[in-house]
Amino acid sequence: MSAHDLLPADTAMGPLTLKVGDLASMSTYYATALGLEVLADGADAVVLGRRGSAVLRLEEARHLRLPDRGEAGLFHTALLFADRADLAAAVASAARHPLSAYVGSADHLVSEAFYFSDPEGNGIELYVDRPRETWAWTEDGRGNREVTMDSLPLPAQEYIGKYLTEAAASSPESGSATVGHVHLQVGDVDTARRFYVDVLGFERTAGWHDQALFVSAGGYHHHMAMNVWNSRGAGPRKDTLGLGEVLIRVPAADEVSALADRLTHAGIGSHHTGAELRFEDPWLNRLRVAVGDPSGSAA
Repeated sequence: MSAHDLLPADTAMGPLTLKVGDLASMSTYYATALGLEVLADGADAVVLGRRGSAVLRLEEARHLRLPDRGEAGLFHTALLFADRADLAAAVASAARHPLSAYVGSADHLVSEAFYFSDPEGNGIELYVDRPRETWAWTEDGRGNREVTMDSLPLPAQEYIGKYLTEAAASSPESGSATVGHVHLQVGDVDTARRFYVDVLGFERTAGWHDQALFVSAGGYHHHMAMNVWNSRGAGPRKDTLGLGEVLIRVPAADEVSALADRLTHAGIGSHHTGAELRFEDPWLNRLRVAVGDPSGSAA
């Protein structure tokens, strides 16, 4: 793949859209458990974020069912915090909420992460990055680089006790948060690589045998990931609750047009308006690539 076929280095994830069965209760959950504020409130959709920057769009879809565990779709949405104090405050708030399900935590070497499920079973990762200069990269002899990641113990209570400050605890909603990455469930990793790397233009940054793939732009550890831990062999998605749309932001319309050309060359249908491009991956997960502020403030 040439440099012209890659997504630009300053590509970033935008607000994620979730289809929810109960808009009012899910909006309340994300506001109270994660300290997100309502940025826009409509009859059938709510946008939430931090400090004016959108991270989630909840779209009411009462008529849809919950997805089965083995279906393709969302594995988790990962919210990135600016520092450990803000992360500790968010983890403490989420852990206290009666409708949160705590899933676990891990020191990934490149990041420190805590995992929850929301009341409708959508996965949530709350994390902070380690400094980039501490990330270790290896080469496979063919010019391909891979970032070193692991899943080491990271006890939540010890972390909160060490890093939670009085200021962060008193106003956990005051710190910034963005969508750092989105992790999907897919049917097989090879198909995911051909789509997300060969066509979309992400670079592969890590893998886990034939079970998971991590991809990014600009040398980040990962903007997206795909795994088959629950979903190996899954076919195209049905229309269910859960993942609505993944938004990827690029800095210029030329990048959108270049991607539109790559999709056409690969025989993948899309809707191109000039400033944005809508299409689906092989499992019918909806994606949108748009020109906009990488911070997500343009919801």
